Amino acid sequence: MSRSVPEWIGKTPDTPVPPRVKLRVFEAHGGRCYLSGRKITAADKWELEHVLALSLGGENRESNLAPALKSEHKKKTARDVAQKAKNARVRKKHLGLREAKNPIAGSRNTRFKKKIGGGVVDRNTGEEI
Repeated sequence: MSRSVPEWIGKTPDTPVPPRVKLRVFEAHGGRCYLSGRKITAADKWELEHVLALSLGGENRESNLAPALKSEHKKKTARDVAQKAKNARVRKKHLGLREAKNPIAGSRNTRFKKKIGGGVVDRNTGEEI
């Protein structure tokens, strides 16, 4: 069965969600926080949460939104930011864009080259040390 109302899709990731869409999302989830499962009352502070965070490839559209209590939303956002940072670190490492923090002495990532005979050569100048 098709939707009676077309799905809202934000033009940009920063596009705010209109109140009519907030109400539709809230009612579609039965007024429950999708993170804790707790019923959201009038006294509770709640926000719309992107189920798949925008920073992790999610879209700013109605089907990717769910109501969440403000405290639970804050916790999930912290986890999402940590995951994005880890993804960036791993990607840099795999692409070779990050130098090793503690390079092995004499390896190609160091300034000095160890020779088989025991001598040491400066890679930049070629002088024996």
